[in-house]
Amino acid sequence: MSKPITGPAFLDISDVTIAFPRSRVPVLNGVDLKIRRGEYVSVIGHSGCGKSTLLNVVAGLLPATSGGVVLDGREVSGPGPDRAVVFQNHSLLPWLTCYENIRLAVDQTLSRAMSRAERHDWTMENLALVRMTGAKDKRPGEISGGMKQRIGIARALAIKPKVLLLDEPFGALDALTRAHLQDQVMAIHASLGTTVMMITHDVDEAVLLSDRIVMLTNGPNARIGEILDVDLPRPRDRLELVADPRFIAARAHVLAFLHHRHAAPGMVAA
Repeated sequence: MSKPITGPAFLDISDVTIAFPRSRVPVLNGVDLKIRRGEYVSVIGHSGCGKSTLLNVVAGLLPATSGGVVLDGREVSGPGPDRAVVFQNHSLLPWLTCYENIRLAVDQTLSRAMSRAERHDWTMENLALVRMTGAKDKRPGEISGGMKQRIGIARALAIKPKVLLLDEPFGALDALTRAHLQDQVMAIHASLGTTVMMITHDVDEAVLLSDRIVMLTNGPNARIGEILDVDLPRPRDRLELVADPRFIAARAHVLAFLHHRHAAPGMVAA
């Protein structure tokens, strides 16, 4: 179970309900979640439970039917540079180089705070952060899927967001690339202390990366069924964790929630 947060939350999702006009039943119903500054929180659940819908509300891309979101004391009423989103699809502009994709975001959000030279240096710093300096002059069509996601993450971090929102960012990658990128995101989180909210369907990924795992019940009318504190020290090594009883117990706990207490519709629980 999760320990309650005392004091004001950095990201406060308060009693959020999402209902669409053509449906009598809301997608999400009364979701309450408080996230600490610098915390890495994963949201997991079966398809159709509203995970990405919740992230879109936090991103300001979708208004809540009722309830709301407050980030660092300010109500979220639309998209803003204080929240950066990385989707499963990298969404890079194909006619721009890797450098230019990041630089465009930097110019649009930080032009008043940084000189032209400073924006160049900051773009290069973010390329280095995801180990993509050598590919700075390549276009998206000339690099692999994993490299595209690295650029997408660098572009998101380059605008200096208060919260990094990840919507299944590793879902389209092969297993080896996914593992390498997960390790890199862990290193970035440790280095920058960025607050992260990640949507995932991968139990091992959630346990490896997260401080807490938020488990949603089946949709529609989904709610938070349980929140699990991941009691694993950082930095984390995936090879060492394989045999760690705390990792095994956390993984088993989430699997039990998903496959026994809240099996997907039409699925027979083992």
